[in-house]
Amino acid sequence: MSLPRLDLRALPMEHAILRLPSDAPLPDWTGTEGCVSLTRAPDELSVVCPAERVPEGFEASRGWTAFRVDTLAGLDEPGVVLAAVRPLSAAGLGVFVISTFLRDYLLVRSDRLAEARALLEAEGHRITAA
Repeated sequence: MSLPRLDLRALPMEHAILRLPSDAPLPDWTGTEGCVSLTRAPDELSVVCPAERVPEGFEASRGWTAFRVDTLAGLDEPGVVLAAVRPLSAAGLGVFVISTFLRDYLLVRSDRLAEARALLEAEGHRITAA
């Protein structure tokens, strides 16, 4: 299978990923800018939002930068996430993926952003800054 070449945009804000109890109310502090994702599952409420918005007292994994996949693809088009994740994962970088109806978002550690950009560009993906 030939994997697609993607257009990606690095979002400017540092993001945080945190886990709340599964029965927690949806937080009102996540804001509307940056990449914000709330996913309720049987065992957690997963939250991704700009790190600056996480209130004191919450345990959060901070220091993530988001890439938005600007190449639009159908929901059942194979290989879109794989095309971006494979080179990063093969180089030992962790990737947190969020998919929406329209797009995919890849979060990588901010301190490895330059390495992630280089790996993605070496695969033929095009990256623009926000």
